[in-house]
Amino acid sequence: MKYRQLGSTGIEVSALCLGTMQFGWTADEATSFEILSAAHEAGINFIDTADIYSRWAAGNSGGVSEEIIGRWWKQAQIPRDSLVIATKVRGMIGNPPTEGLSRERILKMVEDSLRRLQVETIDLYQAHWADTAIEIEETLRAFDDLVQAGKVRAIGCSNYSGAQLAEALKVSEKFGLAHYATLQPHFSLVHRDEYERELAKICREKNIGVIPYSPLAAGFLTGKYRRDKIADSVRAGSVEKYFTEKNWRLLDKMDEIAAAHAAIVTQVALAWQLADKTITSPIIGANSISQLTDSLGAVDLALAPDEKAILDELSAW
Repeated sequence: MKYRQLGSTGIEVSALCLGTMQFGWTADEATSFEILSAAHEAGINFIDTADIYSRWAAGNSGGVSEEIIGRWWKQAQIPRDSLVIATKVRGMIGNPPTEGLSRERILKMVEDSLRRLQVETIDLYQAHWADTAIEIEETLRAFDDLVQAGKVRAIGCSNYSGAQLAEALKVSEKFGLAHYATLQPHFSLVHRDEYERELAKICREKNIGVIPYSPLAAGFLTGKYRRDKIADSVRAGSVEKYFTEKNWRLLDKMDEIAAAHAAIVTQVALAWQLADKTITSPIIGANSISQLTDSLGAVDLALAPDEKAILDELSAW
């Protein structure tokens, strides 16, 4: 496994980050343990979760993914310093359920995440998305206090617009507060403009580590969906928007590139991201060891400049 610096944090992370939204949803605890152990053995040290995962699943009130990670690393006796654990706060969770990024709520939610993960420090604590009802200064001061207290090593954000990220960085600089050192954007070959329009420039200039989610477009970029084949998947409804002639042509070309490298479409999609100098570690999900293995192969796949160029052209927004 290859490793990269996570922006300005000084934290070294694997070139792929294991996402855990599926834990407690499409992967039960036993399967989740197997995936976590296989990923760790393959050299993945970076694990991303969120306090709300996966409350949309039947019988899941949230916090389950964090609990599974906590039980796994304790039971498997994984050295804590060999893991970089990231989680997120903002969404609806709790009893009674609350949401948002107020100071009071952040200080409570972090304690719940620490307990579920069974850690004393969260390596990366992220705002899951912006809270426009709360002044960003209040949110950042709460995060800064957590960093000063040693409960959090670094902070980041997800689903922020360019304007929201720029404002947050400006406020941190003005008041000498901890700043967002990472961004978790929605980014893939078939969803480029949200990140590339404004965010990429900011991340490049400010040395922000970028850890994109959904790099495989909810499975579309694995090749399991075709013009004449619609896969049976719990995410099928969220993938239909990608069923365009433009994207089918992109998949055709990815098939060609994959064949030239004795690889698969999944690996081409991830290798395309890894070739982008602004990207630190795409977040991969897996419901099985075979899915994990498919993604791992991307780390050693180097696209030729002309291959990346044609993928850029076919997927341009």
